[in-house]
Amino acid sequence: LVGVVGLEIHAQIHSNSKLFSSSQVRFSSPPNSLVSFFDASLPGTLPVLNRRCVEAAVMTGLALNCTINKKSFFDRKHYFYADLPAGYQITQQRVPIAVNGSLTYSLLLGHKQNQVVTKTVRIKQIQLEQDSGKSLHDDSRSQTLIDLNRAGVGLMELVMEPDMCCGEEAAAAVRELQLILQTLGTSQGNMAEGQLRVDANISVHRPDDPLGVRTEVKNINSARFLAKAIDYEIQRQIGVLESGGVILNETRSFDYKSGLTVPMRDKEGLQDYRLITFTDKASFLPFRSRFMPEPNLPPLILCDGETVPPGAHPQQMVNIDWIKKQLPELPRVKRRHLVEDYGILPEHSFTLVNEEGLMDYFISVLQETKAEPKKVIGWIIKDLLGLLKQHNLNVSQSPISPSSMAELLNLLETGQISSTVAKLVLQELWKGPGTNATQIVRDQNLSLVCDAIKLEHICQTVIDSHQEEVRVIRRGNKKVLNKLVGLVQKETKGRADPVQVRAILEKKTS
Repeated sequence: LVGVVGLEIHAQIHSNSKLFSSSQVRFSSPPNSLVSFFDASLPGTLPVLNRRCVEAAVMTGLALNCTINKKSFFDRKHYFYADLPAGYQITQQRVPIAVNGSLTYSLLLGHKQNQVVTKTVRIKQIQLEQDSGKSLHDDSRSQTLIDLNRAGVGLMELVMEPDMCCGEEAAAAVRELQLILQTLGTSQGNMAEGQLRVDANISVHRPDDPLGVRTEVKNINSARFLAKAIDYEIQRQIGVLESGGVILNETRSFDYKSGLTVPMRDKEGLQDYRLITFTDKASFLPFRSRFMPEPNLPPLILCDGETVPPGAHPQQMVNIDWIKKQLPELPRVKRRHLVEDYGILPEHSFTLVNEEGLMDYFISVLQETKAEPKKVIGWIIKDLLGLLKQHNLNVSQSPISPSSMAELLNLLETGQISSTVAKLVLQELWKGPGTNATQIVRDQNLSLVCDAIKLEHICQTVIDSHQEEVRVIRRGNKKVLNKLVGLVQKETKGRADPVQVRAILEKKTS
């Protein structure tokens, strides 16, 4: 039995106002402070479509290789929740704004995470829809409070086909999508603030057999938790089937504390959905659905360069070709350029692109230093990024500017300091942003010891006090020489050239 995974991702559109009202969009505002009459579903209010949200959806669709529908429709999806005042959500069920796309993502495999495997997941559709409000449960008082600040905020729902097989693949796809959205500026994609929420559809089957009954794990707000939830659910379903049980078509949630998925509701019962009866005009037979066309919104009409109506004002139309010209360089293209232009390893290109601002920092350092890109990448990824993560800072908050890093690397490259001293200077730069590398080296007398006679004297002193190690080296164990090199460096406080020290020690112990 193998797992099959598809995703439904709700990305909050980066917009100043909501999808159908002029209410502001702002995180952590006082409850119910950003609610218009329309958001509260007061009688007589009508939706007014936000142009920015439409353009964001078109740009996202183009970046994900989708076909953009020049004519799409809005629908009402009926269900009763306390935080959905109208009793329905405006969405795009029949003809969404974008269809038939794809997302290419990469996995870093192997013990050292240095094997890059590229995969593609198909995107069925992207649709515009409203977000709901928030239900805040107060268990101590046995009551639920409603905050409608989020009600009506514009969302893009991206539906991914079941082309993935495990949690690791799904998490990698979501991370890549998050980077693309942030690069486009169509969504900030902050999962901690609920700007990117994932529902995972999971089933298991034997290869070449039809897909099994799926369960849906709802509202996962972390790529790491997504991977854990999917892997647990796959193993749970395999265990149920192998013990003779039956998989239920149900909705589950992920408990991150226990690492388990737990049932929420039976999807087949639809007990929380409102079913409405319509008449099929072709056969005059009634049918039941929780969807109906949105009567207060006309079809959404887009144009391209060939279909712009004569005399139409640009502000009255959304032009697909104009938006296509605004597309920025996407993350996968940035990675390819880094590898091709600077000769760095593919896995390092992922780190540079995935960490916001790190690629720009790297390029800025290269413009001011004589060091090779491969040397620069080590200092940025291992040393600088290590300090940033240790202090929970992002790149823009780094106390070490690209110019300061470049100056430090130039001192190292020109042989004025050793690598040991360079690391010490880096720590000093971190403590005092007002200083520079050259000043620190001068004030603390950290420049390289170049006097050969002085170095020979220090090496001889170390040899004289470690005769046992010298005997081991002369018997053929050259690895012990590293210990003596380290002792010389200790004596010089890291100011000796390791290559020169090794040469002197090899000569004296031979």
